Amino acid sequence: MNVSVGSLALVPAQLEPLFGTTVSVVLFLAGAGLIVAEAFAPGTHFFVLGVALLVAGLVGFLIPPGLGVLAPLILAAAVLATTAVTLWGYRKIDFSAPGRGQSLSSSSLQGQFGTVTERVTTSAGQVKLEDGGFNPYYEARSVGGEIAEGTEVLVVDPGGGNVLKVEAAATTDDDIDRALERDREENTSVEPDAESEHA
Repeated sequence: MNVSVGSLALVPAQLEPLFGTTVSVVLFLAGAGLIVAEAFAPGTHFFVLGVALLVAGLVGFLIPPGLGVLAPLILAAAVLATTAVTLWGYRKIDFSAPGRGQSLSSSSLQGQFGTVTERVTTSAGQVKLEDGGFNPYYEARSVGGEIAEGTEVLVVDPGGGNVLKVEAAATTDDDIDRALERDREENTSVEPDAESEHA
């Protein structure tokens, strides 16, 4: 059933042949392919578009042939709605869970910031790194003292990537901080001598 709109002829999605098959089958297969591609490249958001195309293909199978011009509009609405819901869910749900394998090399972890998810002591604890890869959760040990849950930490020793040594970011001094502190101490010790000379 063709509906003429000017020089265009619109037909329902499941009747339009594409590569010897219907548009619905192509959408369904493309969606399935993108979902599989997400498994090989996690975090690329192929999953979002894949689910949207998969649903559009399924909706296309269910659209009655007599809808004519409404069929592409229904498919477009299905793709947009599914994309919005899937993207929201993809961003909302933390797919990584404690116990899964990490995806970063241990050397790239040093200097990373994170947040304590389980109280960190010298013998136990867990942190979630800001740039921790697909699974940002790591076992952690404190370099000194106890670090409360929710505290921002800095990785000081990646320890091979299995157990990180961390310290609270608020107490972390780097070389520049230590040099500035030495300069302040030297300047305060020099100032009293300069005042005694003027007296």
